[in-house]
Amino acid sequence: MPTGPRRIALYPGTFDPVTHGHGDIIRRACALVDRLVIGVAINRDKGPLFSLEERVEMLTEYTAGLSRETGCEIVVHPFENLLIQCARDVNASIIVRGLRAVADFEYEYQMVGMNRALDSKIETVFLMADARHQAIASKLVKEIARLDGDISKFVAPEVETRIREKFGN
Repeated sequence: MPTGPRRIALYPGTFDPVTHGHGDIIRRACALVDRLVIGVAINRDKGPLFSLEERVEMLTEYTAGLSRETGCEIVVHPFENLLIQCARDVNASIIVRGLRAVADFEYEYQMVGMNRALDSKIETVFLMADARHQAIASKLVKEIARLDGDISKFVAPEVETRIREKFGN
């Protein structure tokens, strides 16, 4: 068993719902750290389809086997405070952010600047989405499901079932 400091990262998001794109970032982040805390943001401003409890439950189910598969401890942690405060609360020295396209970068760049001003000891690491997952966005998955389209290639079966129940289709 390796000795030395444990590398703890925080991967924040609303995860409304969790998609295969999120799963890709989770797996790849686990290759970099010993413990990955998935921070589920309450973010009432976005008007989520799923309650905080449902999103935490879906992520817990989704990641259940990933800890064994990756050797990384994965914890799902809801939060409503500043991202930097959440990172401090869970002892994370790294914030993981997934990027799908260049358009995501400008916003993320501003966030990094603000977060570094708040706590320069916490680094942000960007992971580019795998090409297979670059188009996946939770918002689009919900819209496709609302219109009774096929979302099976974007989300896990148990997540698809929950989405279908929400839309009654």
